[in-house]
Amino acid sequence: MPESCPAPLVDLALRLADAAGAVARRHFRTPLAVDDKADASPVTIADREAEAAVRAILAAEQPGHGIVGEEHGSLDPDAEWVWVIDPIDGTKAYITGRATFGTLVALLHRDVPVLGVIDQPIMGDRWVGAAGRPTLFNGAPARVRPCPGLAAATVNTTSPDLFSPSEYAAFRRVAEGAKLAMYGGDCYGYGLLAAGFLDLVVEAGLKLHDYAALVPVVEGAGGLLTDWSGAPLGRRDGAQVLAAGDAATHAEAVARLNAER
Repeated sequence: MPESCPAPLVDLALRLADAAGAVARRHFRTPLAVDDKADASPVTIADREAEAAVRAILAAEQPGHGIVGEEHGSLDPDAEWVWVIDPIDGTKAYITGRATFGTLVALLHRDVPVLGVIDQPIMGDRWVGAAGRPTLFNGAPARVRPCPGLAAATVNTTSPDLFSPSEYAAFRRVAEGAKLAMYGGDCYGYGLLAAGFLDLVVEAGLKLHDYAALVPVVEGAGGLLTDWSGAPLGRRDGAQVLAAGDAATHAEAVARLNAER
């Protein structure tokens, strides 16, 4: 893993987010046909066009890099450098007119996320995390907030419907010990954690394109992003993700997630 992510690649990631965001804005709150994918999740022309715009730029500027995209599959996914693209993370929010979706752009170096962008193109919010640099939120350094313990924490998840019954029971053990539980947000919740507005995010069923960009953003702001056992996230589907701004609160959440039933 490089000590720092090369500046030209950071600049490229920002341009990729710009390209995807332009497509998302053009179609937002317009009549859209919504198709169901094989896993029953929704997809629109905005998702497909946004990813196509990103892939066209990468083909022209970094043809030797691999690509893993949510909508258009993988190209050389075992390359040394691999871009991971989720053009609209939160399609359900997008198709219902909620500006809590985001574009996720990540870059892996030998399977390790070294660059991540969370971009909300309607509100203009953008987080950029890169190895060797502090995370930036709208151009200023972002920092997680201290939390004295789970009892003082605000915990967030996108939807209880995304958990299996046993996973939901584990989430409830964390939520019941927290001060406040909030719902909704998709990738936006991780950005809010990195900016010091949330303390924990607990989710399950995530794939590489859902979480690769989040790792550099959260870690570059001083936080932790792991699986539910506290281990680093790997390249696998079905990931159970735990993000925290404070190490002690993270440890309490891990204990509750894995408590005896």
